[in-house]
Amino acid sequence: MRTIIQNGIIVTASDTFEADLLIEGEQIAAIGRDFPLEGADVIEAEGCYVFPGGVDPHTHLDMPFGGTVTKDDFTSGTTAAAFGGTTTVVDFCLTEKGKPLKNAIKTWHEKSKGKAAIDYSFHLMIGEMTEDVLAELPSVIQEDGITSFKVFMAYKNVFQADDATLFQTLIKAKELGALVMVHAENGDVIDYLTKEALANGQTDPIYHALTRPVEAEGEATGRACQLTSLAGSQLYVVHVSCEEAVKQIESARRKGADVWGETCPQYLTLDLDDLRKPDFEGAKYVWSPPLREKKHQEVLWNALRTGALQTIGSDQCSFDFKGQKSLGIDDFTKIPNGGPMIEDRMSILYSEGVAEGRISLNQFVDITSTRAAKLFGLYPKKGTISVGADADLVIFDPFTVRTISSETHHMKVDYNAFEGKRVKGVVQTVLSKGKVIIQDDTYKGTIGDGTYIKRAKYSEQLRNSALAERV
Repeated sequence: MRTIIQNGIIVTASDTFEADLLIEGEQIAAIGRDFPLEGADVIEAEGCYVFPGGVDPHTHLDMPFGGTVTKDDFTSGTTAAAFGGTTTVVDFCLTEKGKPLKNAIKTWHEKSKGKAAIDYSFHLMIGEMTEDVLAELPSVIQEDGITSFKVFMAYKNVFQADDATLFQTLIKAKELGALVMVHAENGDVIDYLTKEALANGQTDPIYHALTRPVEAEGEATGRACQLTSLAGSQLYVVHVSCEEAVKQIESARRKGADVWGETCPQYLTLDLDDLRKPDFEGAKYVWSPPLREKKHQEVLWNALRTGALQTIGSDQCSFDFKGQKSLGIDDFTKIPNGGPMIEDRMSILYSEGVAEGRISLNQFVDITSTRAAKLFGLYPKKGTISVGADADLVIFDPFTVRTISSETHHMKVDYNAFEGKRVKGVVQTVLSKGKVIIQDDTYKGTIGDGTYIKRAKYSEQLRNSALAERV
């Protein structure tokens, strides 16, 4: 199969230029001009940008939580991702203490095999560090191609691991060439504040945020950074929501620590007032870390602009408002944590970032695709436009304006956190491995064409680049 994308403006993390793309099979075969059109499928991209497909490093599809399961599974979630311009996702395998890690990996393969619209991979949760876990980790990397481990510092008595587990994970990751990810909130403090709120009859959704203060996120982020420095290892802080956490990451990087930070579209555009909406509407915005006061938004945007934060994940974790979020109508601690973000991740960053002059086009590509591909062992097959790379491509109309709505989105969930928001820029066409899967807001692909990717180890090149990019 031979495809030509012509007359587009190609944008990578480092360059912007006009050229045509020749695609043969699943890969980009050439970049240039005047390719012979005979026998080729020709896609016209005049007036549009051509981006590498987005890489979403943070999703929770078909995930059990709080007595229920996320509304979007690997079929609906990856299809919605494709409509939004994302062509690769990395989902989280949740493990159980006392049980083999391979059990969790097998379960996630059963959830995803033959069901994905785009390519995908897995992170692996580490909830404890035992001799059995230590013994399994090398094969997790070598055989399963899972080269990133997540440790929760929050959700006491559910997911939360102790500092010894985090530290040992960091040490082992350094030895094996893996990247450690942390959900950085002080779970013990949050547990105390939560119990106190409930004892005082404070049950509304807003108390989800008030019992998870910025200080709890800042402290845990700083602790994780310090332990990373002590171990001489590498760390990726997920879903950074506030100035206190940004400062800890900035400080660690200035001192030479190999630390990276991710934020999410919800923290860039929504704020604490959304949790105060009446008639339990605030429950739609319950996730962790919680939404913050509006002043933190510009701090996060500035951190993306300066490189203090490097990626944007969706933290996709969707639950219906009716029937799922409503489980906590009388107790905010029973509201399933999470929101539907996977489809609008790139639109939000382009419209609020590039179109508003907060970040450049090249930064947009780096933040939504290239940097995550590098950090998580997917580059250069994913995350860039170059000869030999997978033909995962997005043709993007930067001028058209659309309104986000649950009535038109492609997720299964019954609401959209960005309902009514007008965004500039529309995904026109998406290719996955050379095949058109989205065109003019219509799905043209085949469910199951998305394949599992075994990822490369975290590289010394990235460690060196972290030192070179001190902020």
